[in-house]
Amino acid sequence: MKIFVAGATGVIGCLLLPKLVKAGHEVVGMTRDSGRTELIRGLGAQEHVLDIFDRQAVFSAIKDIRPDVVIHQLTSLSDRNFQDNARIRIEGTRNLVDAAKAAGVKRMIAQSIAWAYESGDQPAREEDSLDIDAPLPRKISIDGIVALEKAVAEVADHVILRYGMFYGPGTWYDIQGEMAKQVQNHQLPATDGVMSFLHVKDAAHAALLALNWPSGPVNIVDDEPAAGIDWLPIYAKALQAPAPEYQEGRQGWERGASNTKARTVYGWEPQYPTWRTELRQM
Repeated sequence: MKIFVAGATGVIGCLLLPKLVKAGHEVVGMTRDSGRTELIRGLGAQEHVLDIFDRQAVFSAIKDIRPDVVIHQLTSLSDRNFQDNARIRIEGTRNLVDAAKAAGVKRMIAQSIAWAYESGDQPAREEDSLDIDAPLPRKISIDGIVALEKAVAEVADHVILRYGMFYGPGTWYDIQGEMAKQVQNHQLPATDGVMSFLHVKDAAHAALLALNWPSGPVNIVDDEPAAGIDWLPIYAKALQAPAPEYQEGRQGWERGASNTKARTVYGWEPQYPTWRTELRQM
C-alpha cells in the first residue's frame, strides 16, 4: 500500500517508518521541518514538508500523493506544550481528515491516549466514556482528544490507538527526559494514582498491525497498570535520585487502562509487557 505518515520524525514515526518499508509498503513521511527530510530518507521513506495548519496545502498534498492509508502520529509534546498539542488534535486533525476524505482515502490510523477516560475504580476499557466534563487544565487535552477521535471516525475504516504513557528512548522518561529531571530534582511525589505505560517500540508495532485491524478505538498499553507508589520509587532508584515523598490520594481518572481487547481480539502482544524491567534499566 501507499501510506502517508503525518508526524514521521516524532518518536513513534521514526520507529514506524522502517517497519512499514520493511513490510513492503510505499511510505511518504511528512514533517514541517525541512531540516529533517534527510532523516526521513534515511529511514527508507519519501519526504514531504508540510504545515498541518495550512489547510490548502494539506488538501493539495493528499490529493497529489493519493495514499491508501493515512497514519496520524502528529503531536507537540517534546516541550510539554499542551495548548499546541490540542490545536494539532483539533485543527490539524480536521485538515487531515477532510483532505483524506476529499482524496478518497478509505483508511486512517490515529494516535490517541489511554488516560482520557472518565473516573472509575477499574482499568478503563474501550466501551467506557471519555472524560468530557473534565475541569481545566485537563479539559484542554480531553477536548483535543474528543475532537480528534470524532473527526477520524468519519473515515470509512479507522483505527484509534489509545496509547499508554510512552517510555523508552526519546520520551519524557528517557535519562534526559522531562520526567527524569523532575524525579532527579525531587519534584514528583508518589501518589495512589494509577496509569498504564507503553514502550515506544510496542506503540510503533501496534500502528503497523493496525493496518489490518477492524475500525474503532483500542487501548494499546502494557499488562500492568501501575500506581505511583509502585513505579516511581523503582524509577527514582534507577536514576540514582532521591526517593520520592508519598502523597496520599488519586484523581478519579487515574485508573490505568486494560489491553484485553488488543490482546484477545486483535492478537497484539507487547514486547515489553511490564514497565518494571525497562524502568529499572533506564
